[in-house]
Amino acid sequence: REAGIEHLIFVTGRNKAVIEDHFDRQYELEVTLTERRRFADLEHLERDLPIPGQTSFTRQQSPLGLGHAVWCARDIVGDEPFALLLPDVLVQAERGCLAQMMDAYRELNQRANVIAVEEMPEDRLHMYGVVGAGKSLGKAFEVTEMIEKPARGKAPSNLIITGRYILQPEVFDILENQSWGAGGEIQLTDAMIKLAMNQPFFGVKFEGRAFDCGSKIGFLCANVAYALDRDDIAPAFRKELERRLCA
Repeated sequence: REAGIEHLIFVTGRNKAVIEDHFDRQYELEVTLTERRRFADLEHLERDLPIPGQTSFTRQQSPLGLGHAVWCARDIVGDEPFALLLPDVLVQAERGCLAQMMDAYRELNQRANVIAVEEMPEDRLHMYGVVGAGKSLGKAFEVTEMIEKPARGKAPSNLIITGRYILQPEVFDILENQSWGAGGEIQLTDAMIKLAMNQPFFGVKFEGRAFDCGSKIGFLCANVAYALDRDDIAPAFRKELERRLCA
């Protein structure tokens, strides 16, 4: 919302209906909150509900990779630029990562693709998609190359793709016939490399901290960081952490 997104599309899989229900009205909860006169919580629920018609859901019937998941949304997205957010990556920032990317996208004033990047230690670069960095343009820089999970010592920089993208719809035509890539999956990075032959790509080094919740450590660190950032939880949580660390 902060970035100006008007339509939210969720690509889900089997047994994930709870995600769809999360963004719907919860009448039982609303009645309970009303009866208990918890009007602030009730107002919070109302404020965060998407506008009717603002959300769409589609299925990826088989786990064939990120590129395939993006392709599953092609008919809903249509012929428009779109933002892509990977849900297992959380970015904690004063101004949202995607909003920062949209600021850069508007500054570029051209039909371009934008990806969020962050620095990563060299010994972990082989686990991610890595970009090469070229000339700076305002808040962005030219992406000179992209490599998905490069071999150790072969990465073009220490900047990894963070799981936030602004892409042009032509990527769907490439994904339509995309061959298998790393891990035996249809990789989005491979499609972006082909798209970069005809369209510019730019990187944005966002302000904030990213958590890879696909790993146990990333998931735990995210919970701690977000708890410490909440005024209603942080004081008691910090005391409990100190008590346990000093025990």
